[in-house]
Amino acid sequence: MGRVLIKNIGCLQTPEGSYSHKGSKQGENKKYINAEIAIEDGVIVEIKSGGRKVSGPFDEEIDAEGKLVTPGLVDGHTHMVFGGYRQHEVAMKLAGADYLDILRAGGGILDTVRKTREASKEELYEKTKGFLDEMLSIGVTSCEAKSGYGLDKESEIKMLEVIGDLAEDHPMDVVPTFLGPHAVPPEYEGRGDEYIEMTCQEILPEIRKRNLAVYCDVFCEDSVFNAEQSRKYLTCARDMGFGLKVHADEIEAIGGTELAGELEAASAEHLIAITESGMDAMAKGGVTAMCLPATSFYLNKTFAPAKEMIEKGIPVAMASDFNPGSCPSLNLQFVINLGCLKYKLTPEEVLTAVTINPACAIGLGEKVGTAEVGKQADLVIWNAPDFEMICYRFGSNMVDRVIKKGSLVTA
Repeated sequence: MGRVLIKNIGCLQTPEGSYSHKGSKQGENKKYINAEIAIEDGVIVEIKSGGRKVSGPFDEEIDAEGKLVTPGLVDGHTHMVFGGYRQHEVAMKLAGADYLDILRAGGGILDTVRKTREASKEELYEKTKGFLDEMLSIGVTSCEAKSGYGLDKESEIKMLEVIGDLAEDHPMDVVPTFLGPHAVPPEYEGRGDEYIEMTCQEILPEIRKRNLAVYCDVFCEDSVFNAEQSRKYLTCARDMGFGLKVHADEIEAIGGTELAGELEAASAEHLIAITESGMDAMAKGGVTAMCLPATSFYLNKTFAPAKEMIEKGIPVAMASDFNPGSCPSLNLQFVINLGCLKYKLTPEEVLTAVTINPACAIGLGEKVGTAEVGKQADLVIWNAPDFEMICYRFGSNMVDRVIKKGSLVTA
């Protein structure tokens, strides 16, 4: 790959360090003015500012033309592998049906489960590859991808195989999460305990044996899986060596965030209905809050108390929650807008929330999430002079070029 120079950077803005940023640290970014970056074999080796030059020679030069540069964005929560779509639910929602109403009627997740089970691995691969391409074009260079629309051994493994294949084939760094307990499948209706037991005894060992997932997640929610069912599954996953994540307090607070804190999960996700006790548990357990404002927007729900969580010393990340039902958008730039407009976060807090904090929550914090010497050269050149402009503009793709591991991947 050789040596690459990025020159004429108007402003390089980045968090610093390979750890989750919380409290006042969430809003601390380093800003290099009139900067240059030297990259060697895909890794940042030198940064200079104030018009000073990095040492050459170089095999390739990229002119940033005085624009803003940031670390590549990291989307820490997606459900991008799925069959079909659910556009027909729009009319149902307009008629007053909410998320759980649709689920109880056999729609929602269960509708996607039927279509995902029917889809071939090749069909899922091509569809998901298209999503990754689109994400890369808007500045996302690393992401997490969950299973959870198969709900049986064969289909869940098919989904994880697709994620694994794309992690090998695509420029994006993709981290796989097993979300087998996303809903109780039709064949286990009314037997949630048995489904959790089957998942622990039959599916988790196979995933561990084949190294198909890094994390395990569970939908701890009213009418889905209660806290005790979630504890059994997560404890089993932890004992097998998986990292833990919890869909918690999206609609009702039933103990999911407290469980995440107790088990020191990497992240708790959604958090719209989080309580004081949930926040206290997360802060004590070192759990990252993976907030999903585009889901609140799409469902016309309350927004998670992200600012309060920062004040309580909880690292806050923001992600797309891209999925076919509750958030059919993968646009992390829109999430940035919502972070300012609805969470009332500063631009610096927002940048941290879409770079280093989600990177740490998906196990990539030592490699990506900041623009620093020794980190992978995942960078975005923006059509903007500063990050405030990215927070201000919405509805347009503000990316100029994306650099992944030192190579231009969009132009």
